[in-house]
Amino acid sequence: MPNKGSEPTVIAEKTKQSSILIVDDQLSLLHSLQALLEINGYRVALATGGREAIKKLQNGNYQLLLLDLQMPGIDGLEVLEFVRKEKLDLETIVVSGDTSFISIKDAMRLGAYDFIRKPYNSEELLATVSQGIEHYRQKRELLQAESSLGESEQLHRFIVNNSPDFIYMLDNQGIFTYVNDMVEELLGYKRNELLGCHFSSIIHPHNAAEIHNFFSEHRTGNRAPRSIEIRLLVNQSNDRVEGLDNSELIVELNAIGIYQDKEFIGTLGSARDISIRKFSEENISYQAYHDLLTQLPNRILFDDRMNQALARAGRNGKKIAMLFMDLDRFKLINDTLGHVMGDLVLQQVSGRILDCLRAEDTLARFGGDEFCLLLPDISSKESVAAVAEKILKAVRQPFRINNHELYLSLSLGVAIYPEAGKTGEALLHNADIAMYHIKENGKDGYCFYTHTMGNHSHFLPVEQDLHSALEKGQFQVFFQPKVNPSNHMIVGMEALLRWQHPERGLLYPEDFIAAAESSKLMIPIGDWILRRVCEEVVRWQKQGMSAVKVSLNISLVQLRQIDFVERFIRALQEFNLQADLFEIEISEYGLNNGEQNMAKKLRILSDYGVSVTIDSFGRSHSSLSYLQSFPVNTLKIDRSFVREIEEGKNQNCIANGIAMMAKGLNLNVVGSGVENLHQLDYLRNLGCNEVQGYLYSEAISAQETLNLLENRPSEGPHFRLPH
Repeated sequence: MPNKGSEPTVIAEKTKQSSILIVDDQLSLLHSLQALLEINGYRVALATGGREAIKKLQNGNYQLLLLDLQMPGIDGLEVLEFVRKEKLDLETIVVSGDTSFISIKDAMRLGAYDFIRKPYNSEELLATVSQGIEHYRQKRELLQAESSLGESEQLHRFIVNNSPDFIYMLDNQGIFTYVNDMVEELLGYKRNELLGCHFSSIIHPHNAAEIHNFFSEHRTGNRAPRSIEIRLLVNQSNDRVEGLDNSELIVELNAIGIYQDKEFIGTLGSARDISIRKFSEENISYQAYHDLLTQLPNRILFDDRMNQALARAGRNGKKIAMLFMDLDRFKLINDTLGHVMGDLVLQQVSGRILDCLRAEDTLARFGGDEFCLLLPDISSKESVAAVAEKILKAVRQPFRINNHELYLSLSLGVAIYPEAGKTGEALLHNADIAMYHIKENGKDGYCFYTHTMGNHSHFLPVEQDLHSALEKGQFQVFFQPKVNPSNHMIVGMEALLRWQHPERGLLYPEDFIAAAESSKLMIPIGDWILRRVCEEVVRWQKQGMSAVKVSLNISLVQLRQIDFVERFIRALQEFNLQADLFEIEISEYGLNNGEQNMAKKLRILSDYGVSVTIDSFGRSHSSLSYLQSFPVNTLKIDRSFVREIEEGKNQNCIANGIAMMAKGLNLNVVGSGVENLHQLDYLRNLGCNEVQGYLYSEAISAQETLNLLENRPSEGPHFRLPH
């Protein structure tokens, strides 16, 4: 039989070694977590779905339940419903992957003790598990004390005065006749200060009248309401009030009427402090709808406000302006000064733009250096132009950050409802087109979308230049070293495309790859990259260099070509190169959205000897099931997660979870974007066998790469780092 909360007995032997049930439908993660907990002394049982979990809960005794929410069939919330309905005596920790924040809040309302987000930090998970077990143990000790005291008056006094809840009794006029000791800790009132007073003295005046009346509940039995949220006033004159956080306390109230010979004689109630839970729910909601770097609304919240503004504009015949903004040459700041400086710049830019706006305007960050601004109820096109000019002027003012003086500018596109679009999607798209028009015509300015812009793809000028670049040999292949973090030896090179534009200078892939893929020029460009890389590998071999594996980034457009595999293998054979010298990197998004024939192509290449790496792993919110469908050898941790690793801070970053998962799946791990020694040491301790980043070298030209590989040939090419 399951262990019910109503059973008072506690068997001490069962708590000596805690028993945990883990519920998750992903077997690899399930076994990885089992190994971690068993190493730390816990007894572990497994369930691969909600139905199996309920069966094991019915037949076993567990102190802790680690529960995934998203599962086929019976999901995690239904399991929590079962636990609550059956009054099972255990603590539940939700281990959430792609679960929505709303689901997490629902789980907490159903009685979950805590939650951990996937991929989890092993130290954080173990600490949370330990706290959950300790919380369970304390509850059982209290039950044991209750059992030993029996039904005596001492039992009642012990239970009431040691309860974490504020317990009270009122007479039939609403006067306090009893309050327990907890009232002073929660509200700052001494017991004798409330006895004889009317309950309204501690009720927050903003509580609705019906909520107010619940405190002096007359109903009894099933007719009495349960778990009503209400605000109580904190005693501001008590010396202890300095330790309390606010002038009010949010509590969960339960109360029933007391009758004697069918005559109402008063109310018995209890109020539980739920301020921590409310804070957690508010924090979760805030994270769901805001960009945590700038504290601005994110795309979800922006879309909601945009839809509301569109609905009002449709009813009232008003106009709306959508402004799409992109910082000019922001990548140069990240590349030269690092991403920490880039983040500080983004924070200051958002602050300056906010200073130019009205209270009803909404500024959001969509990611990177892209911002979007919604101006509802605009009076004229001229008023929007005035706002755009004000923003541009504010951003042009020098930024002084960490002894650096920086000068920035914005490219800004404007779309007006309803002329430039009648839906949010259309307005955003057309504002983006207008912004790109500014980018192509000198940057640092704004323009309004016109229908003549919409008649031509905003990639068209780039596509025309790409054709010319192929014909005139303007493309170059740069290489960035991959390094063993233990001995600093170069173990590989990543081939990266650069475009030496005759007018715009050296361009990076993000400046033109989208246009190349849109026009299918990515196919001949990809063929050119592969042949150019083969030529360099042959050149290294002729110079007597040690074998160095080279990785190439492959786009979905290339993979979808029927003869992609044949062309790839034919190129290696033409240059008489071994397949195990090559590695292809595919974006996580590409793998998750790939067709079955894509998996087949990758298996053919893998069988031929070419390695497969998932690039920028962890950025997609996709299912991890593709890891079992594709012949993956390596996971590359995205540079954005490496930036989270900061010295002097408790690490709770996604890199830990990725490394743990890779270990469980027997995959290699590469850390990208390493900029300092602390990040290097951290990734090495996580088990990364390769890293790359500016700490060692940025991407360099083919000739500079050859010079680097020739360095110290007797020991092999390597770096020396300061200690």
